[in-house]
Amino acid sequence: MKVKTILVSQPEPKIENSPYFDLQEKQKVKVDFRPFIHVEGVSSKDVRQQKVDLSKYSAIILTSRNSVDHFFRVADEMRFKVPDSMKYFCQSEAVAYYLQKYVVYRKRKIYVGKRTFEELMPLIKKYKDENFLLPTTDKVKPIIPENLDALGVNWKQATFYKTVISDLSDLSNVTYDILVFFSPSGIESLFHNFPDFKQNDTRIAVFGNTTVKAVKEKGLRVDISAPTPETPSMTMALQKYIDAVNKGK
Repeated sequence: MKVKTILVSQPEPKIENSPYFDLQEKQKVKVDFRPFIHVEGVSSKDVRQQKVDLSKYSAIILTSRNSVDHFFRVADEMRFKVPDSMKYFCQSEAVAYYLQKYVVYRKRKIYVGKRTFEELMPLIKKYKDENFLLPTTDKVKPIIPENLDALGVNWKQATFYKTVISDLSDLSNVTYDILVFFSPSGIESLFHNFPDFKQNDTRIAVFGNTTVKAVKEKGLRVDISAPTPETPSMTMALQKYIDAVNKGK
């Protein structure tokens, strides 16, 4: 079946040159964006109840832009002035770049991994005498605490924000040819909002092995998956699939 409509379970890109817009233009398909999950901040009171005293930490581990935003939000709510001597360990360049929203980059001690959390570990190991704080969501990949425990560093994980299921009730009578998911939480949201969801002719596109597993556990069919050596991004995977099924349009 030909593809005419796609729903991406993420916020609409803010950049004009997003590959999704190129895909829409090139393939003449309609691409809608709707976050199936969203993030809500935890109050500073709740952070304190986790026995977190920000003054006790000399280094912060930042795994996402959300962790950056909510660390500084909580610090502000606690009226804690983050010292210039604070060390920041950022999982990727994108996170480190985003940190500039809150600190003067060249005047801070910022250490940057390549992409995955595992690639950040050698940098943390170099500074194992620091006291590390990991401000994070309530849903953390197990590999993160496992890696930090294996290093034997002094660290504490604290929930600064939560992943919350979005209300999608307005989509109950709307159908799309392809639904695009990037996390197991997105699949959880789908069934929370639509417990009787039947896939039928809807194609499901997923990013990452954990998302593939979540889809299959729900008895659904994976039609498009990324990353692969041939299609490292979701838009490339969608492009390849649409090229194949829309031939002769």
